[in-house]
Amino acid sequence: QVQLVESGGGLVPPGGSLRLSCVASGSIVSISTMGWYRQAPGKQRELVATSGSSTNYADSAKGRFTISRDNAKNAVYLQMNSLKPEDTAVYYCFADIRAFGSLWWLNHWGQGTQVTVSS
Repeated sequence: QVQLVESGGGLVPPGGSLRLSCVASGSIVSISTMGWYRQAPGKQRELVATSGSSTNYADSAKGRFTISRDNAKNAVYLQMNSLKPEDTAVYYCFADIRAFGSLWWLNHWGQGTQVTVSS
């Protein structure tokens, strides 16, 4: 069984910074792509950033957010700077993981962490 656990969300004023963390655990053989999505109230879930063979960012994240990984820890991070009220959302990490006993990479999701940008 594979589990992703996020941490680091919270309340921050506009212009502030937060660092989200996500650690994958369980019977993991390998991880390919890891990344972050977010979902604001009343809106669809949207991509924020991914890290795999290349790194990709949503236009809204470029220049403000940085995704990084620690493969030894099966972890992915999202450093968010210059936060805006429109960044308020639940942030979800995901990872494409091949578990022991499986030939395939499956998409796994964390439970989400709330980020609120407000004064």
